[in-house]
Amino acid sequence: MLSGVLFDLDGTLLDTAEDFVQIIQTMLQEHGKPAVDAALIRAQVSDGSIGMLSTAFALSAQDSAFAALREDFLQRYEQGLARHTRPFPGISELLDWLDAEGLPWGVVTNKMSRFSIPLLEQTGLASRCASLVCPDQVSRGKPDPESALKACSEMGIAPSGCVFVGDHLRDIQAGQAAGMATIAALYGYLPATEDPIAWQATHSVQHASELLPWLQQRHQTETPHV
Repeated sequence: MLSGVLFDLDGTLLDTAEDFVQIIQTMLQEHGKPAVDAALIRAQVSDGSIGMLSTAFALSAQDSAFAALREDFLQRYEQGLARHTRPFPGISELLDWLDAEGLPWGVVTNKMSRFSIPLLEQTGLASRCASLVCPDQVSRGKPDPESALKACSEMGIAPSGCVFVGDHLRDIQAGQAAGMATIAALYGYLPATEDPIAWQATHSVQHASELLPWLQQRHQTETPHV
């Protein structure tokens, strides 16, 4: 039976892209470069600061100027983590239902603790989240199943009863390797070249609001009736 849910953070649980867009556009202006299409930045969010900055500034991560540029970006982001960040539409209702049903939920992310912990605090989710696993807390991050299994252990549930929701192939791979059902969040930060059908997730949703009815049906179907 359904025993809990794990979410990727950026692009699945929270829409964080606008904060990244605002910072990068400001940096481009300060460097005398033209603004870029916000959609290009959004599509690179899952690849972190390296992916976003490489795209926006047309620089390789090996470029001599890249390290300073990235550190500047990270410092700016740390100072304004949740100015524009919000849960995707439908996520708040889903979390309310999970809490009401007594089903624990957690976050498994490749975003460092330095940013993930205060981000959940500032969005009011830290006290409700039963587990937060960041890459600096494990020896192997996603797509390795270690972080997903650690989250299940902290939530006190079996992986077989957990559902992993994510907007990147590595999320689905991590969930599958951990023996979980998986949901591909197609509303997230997917590059146009990505083919999520090839991920072979258990289910996929075009909008975050579709998560609740699917999980409710799974919970009702698998919950024995007396």
